[in-house]
Amino acid sequence: MKPEHIPVIVGVGQFNDRPEDPAEGRDSLGLMEEALRVAERDAGGGSWLSGLDSIGIVDQISFKALGNLTGPLAERIGASPRFAEQTALPSGTSPIELLNIAANRIGAGEIRSAAICGGEALRTAARRAAAAAGTASHNVVRTRLEANKPGYAQRYGLVAPIDVYPLYENAARSRYGQDLAAGQEETGEIWARFSEVAAANEGAWIRRNRSAEEIVTPTADNRPLAFPYTKLMVANSSVNQGAAFIVTSLAEARARGIPEERLVFVGLGAAAREDDQPIRRDRFDRSVSMYVSLVRALSLNGLAARDIDMVELYSCFPCVPKMARRVLGWPVARPATVFGGLTFGGGPIGNYMSHAVVSMVERLRHEGRYGLLFANGGFATHNHSIVLSSRAITAATFPQDFNYQAEAEALRDPVPAVDEDYTGPATIETYTVFHARDGEPSGGVIVARTPGGYRTLAGVHAGDRAVLDLLLSGAPEVIGHAGTIERHADGGQIWRELAAVEQDRVVSA
Repeated sequence: MKPEHIPVIVGVGQFNDRPEDPAEGRDSLGLMEEALRVAERDAGGGSWLSGLDSIGIVDQISFKALGNLTGPLAERIGASPRFAEQTALPSGTSPIELLNIAANRIGAGEIRSAAICGGEALRTAARRAAAAAGTASHNVVRTRLEANKPGYAQRYGLVAPIDVYPLYENAARSRYGQDLAAGQEETGEIWARFSEVAAANEGAWIRRNRSAEEIVTPTADNRPLAFPYTKLMVANSSVNQGAAFIVTSLAEARARGIPEERLVFVGLGAAAREDDQPIRRDRFDRSVSMYVSLVRALSLNGLAARDIDMVELYSCFPCVPKMARRVLGWPVARPATVFGGLTFGGGPIGNYMSHAVVSMVERLRHEGRYGLLFANGGFATHNHSIVLSSRAITAATFPQDFNYQAEAEALRDPVPAVDEDYTGPATIETYTVFHARDGEPSGGVIVARTPGGYRTLAGVHAGDRAVLDLLLSGAPEVIGHAGTIERHADGGQIWRELAAVEQDRVVSA
């Protein structure tokens, strides 16, 4: 390809806003502006921002009243871009998709330079909302999700990502042949390495080493959320963080005198997705769209997993990097992040991967040749992978079609039909247990399969300690465990373990 059509990243920036009073923090627009200015300085200054041809913004939820931020942001930085877009949703894949789009436009000769940015000020937004409501805390994410019209899955407590990802965790652990202790041990090892990376990264939100034991052990400060996840295993969205990066053509970078050793080349990407409704997934112990995204991104760039020097495997919840590392054959002993993971680096909703791009670029300027970025979003729904390199990638020719959905669909197992009103014998496909803020179980949900192959949901009430204790014990493995689904007085379906049903019959007799 001609230098005019080869996309390179020339500037990266990120910003953490930590005012003494969180209520005085910047809003999302202010975080984006500051991150862009840091990126411009990293690119050598000059007029990068005012001369942008394209601006891509990751949608934010902290200050929704601000609306579409493309116009206000362009005005603040003095830009008049030909293309200005904000993603429809704040998906974890948004920054990588915007990067791939910018690379395509440069490859097609439509633009010379683009900026991608995002920012979330949930720490500030939550503090202000709590003060307005007169409460000690406020969960902005769950509040927004619960405002949506409830569907079948939501009626059983599957509302937020923390409710859904454990379904993958428990199903996958069973398929890997791990008992609960082994599954938690793997999480602890991966997350401890995340904390080490974050501790050494000035851009990370929590810069403190945590041991594997600390991460997996429930305590008052590390309370259980949804089995088997504790607070230190999940994305930390209570942050004020912004990140941005500037993409241009190789020709433009050279014309502006950017040193060759500071250029990071953009490789080809691959995206695929699952159904929006988790209940309509083919299975919970793997994701074919994740598999296709990762494998195809490598092959498009003429690479194998062994060629990759460093990775960012999205880490909103442990099941994601666990599944991804098995696709790649990436060992537990090697860090699966360059930024620090969504627990310690910070989890600014859809914009985490912008921070990962920043850290990957900084690393590639000093070491290694190839870095792989894997993004995941929604409810284990969206997947987008891309390669960055310290040198030109011969196989990378833009523009490209990064949509590989057809390939994922060809690999997908048949999706079970859903029976919302089923009662009778069933087996556990996967499950989770929800916990209240005091750490006590507040109920659970079981995804079950009927003898006819249908999928159905059953709740577990907080007072049914026999079933809850069985689910939480990890011994024996309950995936595949047989039981009975009954109709509860409230109209929903509840799970009854077979032995308990027999006991009730004896008592009633």
